[in-house]
Amino acid sequence: MTDNQNQPRDYDAVLGGQSPPPIDGVVLGGIEGIKRCLSNPVANVRIAALNEALKYGDAGLDVLIQALQDKSRLVQRFAYRVLKQRVEPQVIQALQTYKPWNLEERIDKYYVYKATQFANRQVVDFNPNISIIEPVNKAYALRCGDYEYYDEDLRRLVQEANEDNLLSQLNRLLQEPNADKLEALVFGLWPQAYERGSSSIVEALVNTKKYLTNLKAVFIGDIEPEECEISWIQQSDISPILQAYPQLEILQVRGGDGLHFSPPVRHNNLKTLIVETGGLSRDTVAQICNMNLPALEHLELWFGSEDYGGDCWVEDIHPILFENKFPNLTYLGLRNSQFTDEIVNAIVTSPIINSISVLDLSMGTLSDAGAEELLNCEAINYLDILNISESFLSEEMIEKLSGLDVRVLASNQKKEDDDSYIHGRYCSVAE
Repeated sequence: MTDNQNQPRDYDAVLGGQSPPPIDGVVLGGIEGIKRCLSNPVANVRIAALNEALKYGDAGLDVLIQALQDKSRLVQRFAYRVLKQRVEPQVIQALQTYKPWNLEERIDKYYVYKATQFANRQVVDFNPNISIIEPVNKAYALRCGDYEYYDEDLRRLVQEANEDNLLSQLNRLLQEPNADKLEALVFGLWPQAYERGSSSIVEALVNTKKYLTNLKAVFIGDIEPEECEISWIQQSDISPILQAYPQLEILQVRGGDGLHFSPPVRHNNLKTLIVETGGLSRDTVAQICNMNLPALEHLELWFGSEDYGGDCWVEDIHPILFENKFPNLTYLGLRNSQFTDEIVNAIVTSPIINSISVLDLSMGTLSDAGAEELLNCEAINYLDILNISESFLSEEMIEKLSGLDVRVLASNQKKEDDDSYIHGRYCSVAE
């Protein structure tokens, strides 16, 4: 079914030919007039009304607090920016429960080998001798053993046993009484991950969809470097998982070699797509840009190094930045990039900077020159979080950035290396 073309978008004129009032305009009719405006289908009209709300004391504060639940991210963020300057107890309480972004785990522990957190849940290894006790609040991990250091004949036997073991773990898990309530699954190392793709896992998940009826989050490739380096991990076509699980909300994949999404891909409920690579191809990025994901709120791409297949450049992400491909994005992570300054140059002129809450440029090659462009962009102050950790910034520049009206994360700055890709700068994760 196509979208209703008669429905107004956030910046459209009001149906009937009326234009939305300016943000500094006057809303007539007192607090009741403001409440009437908040039922208007155009976001800018609701924002204009909220701009007047504080003139009406506690009643206006209540209106702003209610606007934190507005269907439009623009309206939510406007209300949040106004309220975060206030000290009233009801405001403080409301802001404590307001989450402009839902996956805080991606800030502090974004690259943990053998993940301890996934989809806001603690990761526990599935033990066939212990029942699935918490199918909703825990993410259960399936892994096979290490086989890298065996001789050739023994390695073959161990690989075959491990493959059977991984699939048998999944089969055993499906026999649990709570399997149909399970919400999050993590898949670790599979046999010959550096030679064989993840298609066996994808196929197994598709074949078991009738048992995992409540599955909402999947992570394929939770693999340690000692098991297989990130640039060696062979992935496959992941789109069958999206087709098999229409209620899936979070999909995380580690490894870019062989990764693709066969078109056409439409998924109405996916909220988070995370692709961690040491080298992401422009073909895969193009496939992601062509996906129809109307509910997507969190998009995180690790671009990696050209030495390991990362042949993207800033033009490849223009559809994300300039074409409103994912209109409900709250978090945009363009991470682990060799061209972070070029990303900044594009994003400060992009309409997307006016609608996202979190901009994550960490692990890349951001320099003081690129950071200066961020400083000169007024819309940066409308963000909730700017993550520029693991970049190449001077202490002076970090001090300047700390003056922005936004939570700035700038830990673990790197030092330039004469042997590195661009002017001695490098992305954090490659091989």
